[in-house]
Amino acid sequence: MSAQTRELYHSANGDRWCLAYDPAVGRVFVRHEPNPSSGGKTSDVEIGTFLSRGGQGPEKQELLRLIGTLVNGRDDESTVGHAAACG
Repeated sequence: MSAQTRELYHSANGDRWCLAYDPAVGRVFVRHEPNPSSGGKTSDVEIGTFLSRGGQGPEKQELLRLIGTLVNGRDDESTVGHAAACG
């Protein structure tokens, strides 16, 4: 079974970041899918590693916002792209 994903952020240049869950092993992680023209490879990063990296990019801010919705007990779908699945 493949990982279940939810898009966190889609950049103007086509890069995508997704929150992913692999039910076969119970693993939650961030998946980065570079834009196809860059020739880069999809990479999976543990959530702790992703959050501890420098910078406050929109993909990190969106993950933190999503985590915050768990505390509030709701999932705000009002921002564009939140419910989209990654490939």
